[in-house]
Amino acid sequence: MLRLTRISKSFAGVRALDQVTLEARAGEVHALMGENGAGKSTLMKILSGLIVPDEGAISIDGEELMMTDPRDAQRRGIAMIHQELSPVPDRTVAENIFLGKEPCYPGTGFVNRGAERRAARALLERLHIDIDVRTRMRDLSLARQQLVEIAKAVSYDPRIIIMDEPTSALAVREAEHLFALIRELATRGAIIIYISHKMDEVFRLADTITVLRDGRTIDSRPARDFTADTLITAMVGRELAARYPKEEILPGRVSLEVSGTGVHFVAREGEILGFAGLMGAGRTELVESLFGLRPFDGGEIRIDGARVLIRKPVDAIGAGMALLTEDRKLQGLNLKGTVKTNTSLASLAGYCYAGGWLRPRMEDQAVDHMLQYTRVKTTGRHQPVSGLSGGNQQKVLLARWLLTGPRILLLDEPTRGVDVGAKAEIYALIGELVRQRKTVIVLSSELPELLGICDRILVMRGGRITASFDRADFSQEAILSAAMNE
Repeated sequence: MLRLTRISKSFAGVRALDQVTLEARAGEVHALMGENGAGKSTLMKILSGLIVPDEGAISIDGEELMMTDPRDAQRRGIAMIHQELSPVPDRTVAENIFLGKEPCYPGTGFVNRGAERRAARALLERLHIDIDVRTRMRDLSLARQQLVEIAKAVSYDPRIIIMDEPTSALAVREAEHLFALIRELATRGAIIIYISHKMDEVFRLADTITVLRDGRTIDSRPARDFTADTLITAMVGRELAARYPKEEILPGRVSLEVSGTGVHFVAREGEILGFAGLMGAGRTELVESLFGLRPFDGGEIRIDGARVLIRKPVDAIGAGMALLTEDRKLQGLNLKGTVKTNTSLASLAGYCYAGGWLRPRMEDQAVDHMLQYTRVKTTGRHQPVSGLSGGNQQKVLLARWLLTGPRILLLDEPTRGVDVGAKAEIYALIGELVRQRKTVIVLSSELPELLGICDRILVMRGGRITASFDRADFSQEAILSAAMNE
């Protein structure tokens, strides 16, 4: 048994955890739920030795422990898969998996790279992960990097595995492999602590659910005793009228037309167009090409019927497009900057005198207005953006792009790693945008999200659009079948 008893932790006088208790037994999948800022990550960082609690106790099998660093936790059989990935980008997959525990030639300190690669291949084969162990991490997609992180955690053969949003970058097939692995590990007696904002996963996997809110334990009981509504209410302290509010807007004229090899689609004013597909289907590559981050070969882009040539992002911005990237920390935010500098970054030219000198007061007014419009919870525009929750960081990025005055928004995983309350706010904001007759294109690995908010869904496979569904014909089974070629 794992027992965390009356754990408390404060940072700069702010109480992050207040007398939190959690218990889990061998072979149990224990879901830890709560909004961003509820204290989940802090609690798990304490368990994994990254943070020392101010008070409270941790015990395993009745033995009280004190983890002062991650190696203490690893020696006790505790491994953590972090939501924010931290690979060594210029090292190979094999080197990342065995970092810090490399196999060496007997009697020397020299690493046996051949043995390392063989062990990595055997581990990935066991996990049904098809990745060349000689590939450098920087050459992998975000989803594949996440699979390597999962393999790295499993390589410790841990008794307790903490999984923080492990499927946030995974498509359906990869997630299914992970679920099978979780069941296998639990059957062998491991404790899985599972943090996720995806309720379908939680109800599918969890034996027990513990809910945190504002740093306190609100509820803990068997998963079968919760419903989606009671779980949401416990997490947010209020009832959400609808998980996926849908604005019933009649789409207008075609605003965007894209044609290329295997790709042809139109998007209309006041429409939410969704893109579904498995990992590697080509969705992200498509929108990055539309935005000038990749070459767009063998086709054309038309906006309001006129052909446009987009070679780089500034061309796309000038054409009225905006792109919310899938990884806000790696590709979107300047984590050393403030809320203000991150919000105004893409529209600074609009707040300058003719000679190029910045007009700070004008910039401040625009930023404050947009932060209020997007409901960013912050102490002020000068707060470091790194201090915001994931949901508020995502809304800062939305505020940045809305300041550019776009007519076409490309949203790649807009609610990735975002809690249920912030998701509802983002959905409401998307609804407001289509009421303004903007065109919204949403890429998501969460099918329920696409089914809930979209007017149409296009399915991609192998870089091609293979199916199209109108809202009246939406079917999770049919979309999955089209994505998997079944």
